[in-house]
Amino acid sequence: MKQHIDTAPIWDSYRQDCECPLCLLYAKVESGNVDYFLGESVMEPSQRVEVNQKGFCARHFKLMYDAGNRLGLALMTHTYMKETIKSLRENAQRARDAAAAEAVKPIFKRLGSQKGAGMSEIVGELRKVEDTCLLCDRIRDNMERYMYTILYMYKHEAEFPKLFEQSKGMCLHHYAQALEMAPKHLSGDALKRFVDTLTDIEIKNFDRLEGEIEWFTNKFDYRNQDKPWGNSRDAVKRSVNKLSHQVVDED
Repeated sequence: MKQHIDTAPIWDSYRQDCECPLCLLYAKVESGNVDYFLGESVMEPSQRVEVNQKGFCARHFKLMYDAGNRLGLALMTHTYMKETIKSLRENAQRARDAAAAEAVKPIFKRLGSQKGAGMSEIVGELRKVEDTCLLCDRIRDNMERYMYTILYMYKHEAEFPKLFEQSKGMCLHHYAQALEMAPKHLSGDALKRFVDTLTDIEIKNFDRLEGEIEWFTNKFDYRNQDKPWGNSRDAVKRSVNKLSHQVVDED
């Protein structure tokens, strides 16, 4: 069986014994992008411009900090901070003006939903600084391509549907993404077969995991101390990941 550069990572992830093959792909894409932004991209002017415009979310700032390349992170953070300060200066004057206007409003305009309404737009602009992340955007684009490739493989790769059916499904995040993208790239019998298979897999494996985490809790009953753990030792971690898209790292 010939594998293409775009399909090989998906074959590899679906051959792993995991709760969500897409989360495995996500972890690899995220790690690769952290290395990229701390490495070769640091000295690329076009990339620095993008960083200055969007910055990074709290999670990805922390991942880059934990990676240990403090100089690379400092170079990016310095120019991003300079751009942020420019925006803050503009925002600060508008905040002062809005506060002054709010202060002289008659009392009936300062009640209920009208209270502080003049500040809402300014606060919204500040929130955007927290909500934008260049690394998140790149990961999202990569994961959309992977999801498209899975749908393509399900329709065109003869051996993939069987491997897909043997998987443990997906986390809720990627399950929703698969259902959202399926009608955009599949139609007719292929669409129905994919959704029928995926929903069956998802319910079956959530039921399995619910039983495993229940047994984990039952093991703390003294009457079950000598009974085998089965697959429940790491059921809490796998359940959290299944529900919350890799909130807990794999060991």
